[in-house]
Amino acid sequence: MTLEQRHNSRLLWIIIGGISIVVLLFLAAQWFFAENQNESEKTQTPTTETQTKLSNSTQPSTKTADVSAASEPAPSTLVDDSILKTPVPDHPSLAKEEIAKLDDIQAQLKDQKSTLQAQHQDADTLIKLKEEQIKLLEAQLAEQK
Repeated sequence: MTLEQRHNSRLLWIIIGGISIVVLLFLAAQWFFAENQNESEKTQTPTTETQTKLSNSTQPSTKTADVSAASEPAPSTLVDDSILKTPVPDHPSLAKEEIAKLDDIQAQLKDQKSTLQAQHQDADTLIKLKEEQIKLLEAQLAEQK
C-alpha cells in the first residue's frame, strides 16, 4: 500500500468520525429540546383547559345541543371552577403575560374550531359522494340482472 492510499484511508475515517459526532450531537440536542417542550406543555395544559371551559360556558344552550348531548356520552370536565376564582396578578407585567397566554390560547381554539368545522364539512361531502356512488352501483347491479 502506498503512502497516499494510507492517507486517503485515514482521511476517510476522520471524515466518517466527524460526521458521526455531528449526527450524535444533533440527536442529543433534539432529545434535550423534546424534553423541555414536554415539560412546557405540561405546564401550559391547565391554562388551555381553563380557556376551553370558559369558552364552552359562554355558549348558550339550545334544544339541538341538548339532543346531541343526549346521544353522545358526557365529556369529561377539562378544568375545575377554581381557575375562575383565582386573582389576577398584581404585577402589570405578569398580568400582561397572562393576557398574552390567554390570547394565544384563544387563537389556537379558534383555529381548532375552524379546522374541525372544515373536517365536518368534508365528511358530509364525502358521505354524499359515497351515497351517490352506492346508488350508481345499485343501478348497475339492477341493469345486469
